[in-house]
This record gives sequence, C-alpha cells and structure tokens, in this order.
Amino acid sequence: MEEEEQQSQVSDAFQCSGDHLRLPLRNLVQGLREVASQLREGESWKWDDFDMQFFWKTLDECFKAISQEATKLSLVFSKPPLPSVQDCQKLSAEIQKHVLNLVSVYYWLHKSQGLTLRRLVRDATIDVVEGVIQLLNVILNTPLQSLSQDQLTSTGGVWEACDHLSKIPKDNHEAVLSLMSSYSTIVEDALEEMKQAQQTEDADPFSDIFEDDDSHLRENRDTYWSEEDKQVMAPCLALLKAAKACLRKVSGAVKTHGRVDSSQSITQLDDLCDITSEISPSVDELALSLYPPMSYITVQMNAESLASVLKKALEITKSSHVCPESESSWLQFLSGAIDHNMDKVKDLTQSNS
Repeated sequence: MEEEEQQSQVSDAFQCSGDHLRLPLRNLVQGLREVASQLREGESWKWDDFDMQFFWKTLDECFKAISQEATKLSLVFSKPPLPSVQDCQKLSAEIQKHVLNLVSVYYWLHKSQGLTLRRLVRDATIDVVEGVIQLLNVILNTPLQSLSQDQLTSTGGVWEACDHLSKIPKDNHEAVLSLMSSYSTIVEDALEEMKQAQQTEDADPFSDIFEDDDSHLRENRDTYWSEEDKQVMAPCLALLKAAKACLRKVSGAVKTHGRVDSSQSITQLDDLCDITSEISPSVDELALSLYPPMSYITVQMNAESLASVLKKALEITKSSHVCPESESSWLQFLSGAIDHNMDKVKDLTQSNS
C-alpha cells in the first residue's frame, strides 16, 4: 500500500509539473492569436528613409530565428528529461520575442511600397505566426516527453512557412508578376478542361460517368451539347482564349515596362494586379455555365461579365506606364476580338432561346 501511495504521489507530482509547463505555452498561444488578428487589420508605419534591402535582410534574420526556436521547442518536449518551469518560460519568451520582431519588421513595409507586395508579405507573416500556434497546440495536446507525427508535421510547417517568406517577391513589380502568373495558370486550366470536354465521345462531357448499360440516359438533353449549344460555345470559347491572351500580353507588358521608381508607377501596377485578379473567376463562371444543361441567359450574363472585366483590364493597361506606343496594336486587336465575340454570343443566345 505504501508503495502504491508513493507511486500515486509521483504521478500527481508529474501531472502537476506538466500543468505548470503547459501554462506558459497556453499564454503564448493566446498572445500569438491576438498578434495574428492584429496583423490582418493593422496599418504600417511610413519611413521617409525606408531601405528595401535592409528590410529584407532584417526579415530574413527574423524568420531564421523563429525556425530555430520552433525546432528547439519541439525537441525540448519530445524526450526526457522535461525542462524546468523556468526554462519553459524562458523558451516561450524567446519565441514570443522573435515573432514580435518579425511582426514589427513587417510593419516597416508601408503600403506606398505597393499594396500587392504588402499583402504577400502580410499573408506570409501570418502563415508563420499561425504555424507557431499550430505547433504549440500540438505540443499542448500531446503527452509530454513523446514525439508525435503531428508534432513533426507542425514543426515542418513552421519551417515551410519561414522558407516561403524568404522566397516571396522582393518588390511590387515582382509581386504583381507572380500573381499574374498564377491567374494565367488558372485560366489555362479552365480552357484546357473545356477542350478536353469537347473531345469526349459524341461531344458528351459525361460519357466517362455512365456505364454501357446506362447509355440510354445520354439521350437526355441534360447530358450533352445540342447543335445550338455548340454554336453558342464557339464565341464563348473565343472569349476564354481572349482572356488567356489578355493575361499573357498584360503580364508581358508589365514584365518589360513595369517600374517601381515612383508612387504613381507602383499604384498603377497594383491597379493592374487588382483588375487581372478578376479575370480567372469570370472565366470559371463562364466555363461552368457552358456545361449541359446550358442556360443561354446564364451564358450570356457570364460572357458579358468576362468581356467587361477584359475590356476594363485593357483600358487600365492602356492608361498606365506599362503601355508605350509599341504595345498599342495588341490592345486594339484584343478589344476588337472581345467585342466581336460578345456580339455573336448575344445573337446566338437570343435566337436560340
């Protein structure tokens, strides 16, 4: 009995020690959640003598320190002996210090350096903070002195977030180009999917779904394109191709002529990024509405929406510094192609309704 009581006392003491160790981590999680929330809303300070090179150098030091502290934190709680309460408090304080340093450096980046760049840095900074929170939560919910797969994954998540922060674009010009590239990929994927759907047997986009004994179901108007549908699709696909061309040409103009040497140029790049970000969602909406059963009213509405976004993108490009006289010919050609195909969509959808 005495031996059982002693074991129970040791167990209670260990449990008490674990609770004391977890308290600094819980407090840290709460503090970091507030930091992440403020990051989403906070405004940056404006420095008259802002040095972009020094900014990136300091930011690099911050995320390297966080990556190291995350590794140290994970290792400390993965095997015996447990750290003392004082050591745990010290470790928590170090992590908090480095995260706050990272956030402070982010706030150096004023929106005058480019809203697109600032959003990328902000999102990457939030990812680092949330990665640390995730790691802390895993440690809090894992038996002490054990290394779980979740803990390894969460530690790797912090490393990955820090690595991503080190590789993001270094000025607004690079930031806008990187996002335009991602928009182009989405549009190309949507266009490729439509091409593949057209190439399916008997122009039936659902032919791979039905078994041979279900072939009678494909006689249903809801599962294939009629001849009228195919006529409507032609100018719609041309609009999708115009969207792809628009992104490619605007991105090329930005790459060749884009500058970050004045507030006006930086703002114009942001405007171009904002309008081109609307292209891929509009492409998706039009592409989805082309699948049977096709609603001509919906197709026309989505085609008009895409055409409007494309025309606006061309107008903003034309009035910006990325569009010297040498770029004017493709602007006129694309504008005319958009109008021509939009007129055909209207004629066909109204006549076939």
